[in-house]
Amino acid sequence: MAIYRARSLLTLAKLPYSIRRISSSSIIPCHLEKVGFIGLGNMGSRMANNLIKAGYNVAVHDINLSVIKMFSDKGITVKGSPMEVAEISDVVITMLPSPSHVLNVYTGPNGLLNVEKPVKPWLFIDSSTIDPQTTRKISSAVSNCALIDKKDHWVTPVMLDAPVSGGVPAAEAGTLTFMVGGPEEAYKAAKDLFTSMGKNTIYCGSAGTGSAAKICNNLAMAVSMLGVSEAFVLGQSMGITATTLTKIFNSSSARCWSSDTYNPVPGVMDGVPSSRNYDGGFASTLMAKDLNLASASAKEIGLNCPLTSEAKDIFTKLCDEGHGKRDFSCVFRHYYSGKDEL
Repeated sequence: MAIYRARSLLTLAKLPYSIRRISSSSIIPCHLEKVGFIGLGNMGSRMANNLIKAGYNVAVHDINLSVIKMFSDKGITVKGSPMEVAEISDVVITMLPSPSHVLNVYTGPNGLLNVEKPVKPWLFIDSSTIDPQTTRKISSAVSNCALIDKKDHWVTPVMLDAPVSGGVPAAEAGTLTFMVGGPEEAYKAAKDLFTSMGKNTIYCGSAGTGSAAKICNNLAMAVSMLGVSEAFVLGQSMGITATTLTKIFNSSSARCWSSDTYNPVPGVMDGVPSSRNYDGGFASTLMAKDLNLASASAKEIGLNCPLTSEAKDIFTKLCDEGHGKRDFSCVFRHYYSGKDEL
């Protein structure tokens, strides 16, 4: 069966003729035409909007009724449960806050999967940031289902774990980076979807490797932000302005995303969360969650990761003190007591 499925996925990946023309310059493969999207938060709503702009036939679901109304008012199909989304979709994409949310959407009551009944979607894509173990569990549940519409010898659906990097600005602009795990043939067949929402797609390997890559990326991002914030505060304490240090960092070996793109010091850079009282962006609660995932993964394989533990403790403390909804770069102000640049 695995060989049959691989052949069928490869067939889909090579389908230049099975398409629906949207305009003179845009075409959508028929096996990707009807897309369900579940999870319309800061990231998911913008990703879904980019699919709509690209011409996909999108149906959405979220428990936030005000967000659902926004899509409904634009004429987008809305559904009352994940199961209802799956019933009309070729592909379903999920973008959810935590492993428990993802498990519930896939395997809970009125969820996407019912092992006793065949499903319509041939592909499920989860862009949530969750642990690889949960990803593999859901991937196995997906593969245990049958398809309503069989294509050639391919009789079971597949799953890709495809978390993203780039934050809300990249989700808005359609410039996200996708880290993708799962069958490579499915990744190739779904690449048009990814390029409608992002500018980079990187295939990582088998099921769970996309999730693992995202955890590693966010760990590095957290440690980088802590290091840059600590350096700025040390510099301020010794009489060097953050603006001056930023110029030095960005023209020397300390240059990084936290200094040149997402600077945490209010008054240094426009258009970033630090310029608007740390509103929007990537919430500290989500960073704490991701660091907990990294810590748990390290513990499971017996790897000593002292910076992971320290970063987890710092962001957990930040949340405990009431700053969980602020962008994670607020660690500069609320943990290190850094000063705004006037």
